[in-house]
Amino acid sequence: MNKKVLITGSAKRIGAQCARMLHADGCDLFLHYRSSKQQVLQLYDELNAIRPGSAKIIQADLLNMAELSLMAKEVKSVWGQLDVLINNASEFYPRQVQKVTEQEWDELLGSNLKAPFFLAQKFSGLLSENKGCIVNIIDIHAERGLKGYPVYSIAKAGLAAMTKVLAKELGPEIRVNGVSPGAILWPENQMLEAEKAEILQRVALRRSGEPDDIAKAVSFLVFGANYVTGQIISVDGGRTLFC
Repeated sequence: MNKKVLITGSAKRIGAQCARMLHADGCDLFLHYRSSKQQVLQLYDELNAIRPGSAKIIQADLLNMAELSLMAKEVKSVWGQLDVLINNASEFYPRQVQKVTEQEWDELLGSNLKAPFFLAQKFSGLLSENKGCIVNIIDIHAERGLKGYPVYSIAKAGLAAMTKVLAKELGPEIRVNGVSPGAILWPENQMLEAEKAEILQRVALRRSGEPDDIAKAVSFLVFGANYVTGQIISVDGGRTLFC
């Protein structure tokens, strides 16, 4: 039976590429989105044109616990099975420490840490039935922090810690691992070419990666890592080799 996979934030960027690769691997997908309806519909049509009935759309604001709970019920009712949870959805924006509001703290911690925890909690029963796995999309800046993004960095550091904790708590039935992207996609807000060049000077391979690089790591953790849990793979071209 095909693996059933839920990817949060699957409408675009890394989430969409993970969806395409896992679909090519034979998985059936729940494509979660919050507000990117047009993009998720395009991906839905693309995947179902390849294999009819293989993709479903599910909408929820993961910061709303009631909607998160309803999403868990809907996933169970559609296929009655979940083999893989990929926590990809993420809020990402800069904020100076002195200007962080409580709402911004809640948004960044909520999307990057709280939601992944409660999704793992709510789906642990289904995942354990088929020796499933969880893959958390983290960030290399969870380790040292990205200047100008203090709350985001704190949230991703928490997600890295949570990955290791849940591997203990949910084993042996469920494997829990993470993938930490480096310079894969530049922020959607405008970024100067000089800034990009400066970052790439601190990447051993001297180039940015592609969403496909992350998707391949996720696919490995899903299909080729049956004896791997509690681990975080950095896909960063050697960025973390430098200070």
